[in-house]
Amino acid sequence: MHLARFAASACALALTATGAAVALAPAGSAATSSVYSVAPYVDMSNGQEGMLDTAVAGHHLKAYTAAFVLGEGCNQIWGDTLPIGNDSYTDPEIARAKSEGASVIISSGGASGEPLAWTCSTQSSIDAGYQALINDYGVTRLDFDVEGAAVADTAAAVRQMQAMKDLKAADPGLRFSMTLPVLTSGLTNDGVNILKAAKNAGIRIDVVNIMAMDYYAGTGTEMGQGAVDAARATLAQMQSVDSGYTYADLGITPMIGKNDDGSTFTLADARTVENFAAQNGVGRLAFWSVNRDQPCSKSANSLPTCSEISQNSLAFTDAFVPYEGSTGGGGGGTASDFSLSLAPGSASVAQGGSATATVATAVTAGSGESVGLSASGAPSGVGVSFSPASLTSGGSSTLTATVGASVAAGTYPITVTGTAAAGGSHSATYTLTVTSSGGGGGGGPLTNAGFESGSPSPWTCTGDSTVVTDPVHSGSHALQVTPSAGGTGECDRTVALSPHHSYTLTAWVQGPYAYIGVSGGATAGTWSNSTSWNQLTAAFTTGSSGTVTVYVHGWYGQSAVHTDDFTLG
Repeated sequence: MHLARFAASACALALTATGAAVALAPAGSAATSSVYSVAPYVDMSNGQEGMLDTAVAGHHLKAYTAAFVLGEGCNQIWGDTLPIGNDSYTDPEIARAKSEGASVIISSGGASGEPLAWTCSTQSSIDAGYQALINDYGVTRLDFDVEGAAVADTAAAVRQMQAMKDLKAADPGLRFSMTLPVLTSGLTNDGVNILKAAKNAGIRIDVVNIMAMDYYAGTGTEMGQGAVDAARATLAQMQSVDSGYTYADLGITPMIGKNDDGSTFTLADARTVENFAAQNGVGRLAFWSVNRDQPCSKSANSLPTCSEISQNSLAFTDAFVPYEGSTGGGGGGTASDFSLSLAPGSASVAQGGSATATVATAVTAGSGESVGLSASGAPSGVGVSFSPASLTSGGSSTLTATVGASVAAGTYPITVTGTAAAGGSHSATYTLTVTSSGGGGGGGPLTNAGFESGSPSPWTCTGDSTVVTDPVHSGSHALQVTPSAGGTGECDRTVALSPHHSYTLTAWVQGPYAYIGVSGGATAGTWSNSTSWNQLTAAFTTGSSGTVTVYVHGWYGQSAVHTDDFTLG
């Protein structure tokens, strides 16, 4: 258990924070508009991992917003100061929720920091930084929470809109939201200028998400109606900048329970907001935060970790989740809709080869509409193209995946997304398996994975570790790792893998406290304590370099452990 590393305490107008309400489908899963309609915030750095897991696994939460990534010069970090894509606390939380079927967006900024465009003035670095978020977490939507003095920084707003424009030009399926402070009378003038900056850049903000909280208008403020008033006023401001905006382009994010200004957002207020959203087709509902969706055990101010009101745990989650299935929820503001499918949905291709699939669409509501096709998640060296790249729903396109000769063997989920001109999108997964053109062999990318050469090489070992002929799991040899009183004993090796790709490391072990895992460009590990052979498994996702160190070790002062038959794929 780790200490809370970043206690973000909700949001006051231009003073304190919360985030946005856009949720993303994880790479490799189908996506519909409704799954994005409810996406409460999760403070990824306050040490309450169990709340997110319970909300997803036990309360049917399908999407959430992970907060906050902070700009630090031209670099980015999570709020706990750890780098994106390599945070040993946050990354496993996101991966676990994804494995349970929850979609995620990554939110940058908040009350205690700013998005990258506000801390870096180099446009290419800003574009690359936001692309890294997309690559590292397999998302197609990002949120930018801009508060305090940052709202008035017009130069940063210009850089932000240019970055969004650049990224969308390369991948039309990307969606972005801007989260801004409001009063019950709507956005501040600086907030409206953010919308104008987008208009001037020739790009449309997909979701304008309002922080309907902390109005500092007195503790008697009726917060449900206040959120409704703020939403109505904000839409009028949005339409004054771009007449095409509708409620489908609006997000509403209250702070549940006691707000910083002493006002209280109750479960009755939640029903008021949800009813308004359903009647008007509001694009997103969220709240700050899942971590706070529980009563307090003490009377002290606990805003980062609980609501400070009498409630059942995750009662607000339960109140908002039904909006996912409502006719208004995430409806995108259009009467038309479509489906997307792939045939075949997978292919096995040798290095240097290619494969094709048919992308089929069908009209599921209304009439045909223009749909642009895009792909994300392909590893470096794999090109994905569509012919045609744009079609009318009801039509089909041919996907071609071209595999470079140097692409590492492995299985790669590629997300194919169709995005309608009106804003709705649907996705399907194309599973591409790359095989070695030379026929390959056992052990995946690990040579001497069963130690049958009779030597540890290319593994590097410490102490008295050596290859033995007994005990073995299979074949004639296994590796014996021998700890000492002052060391765990360890054998490791560096492996070059594909960047931003998911792998599974397995090995057979026996002995007291036998550990396997990876370090360096990714972090994962597991262990067992058994006198008989048992298989260990560690899943991980590589970072931007793709390089990791695979290791096996025992424990201080314990007897030797044995390992055999590693695989990595």
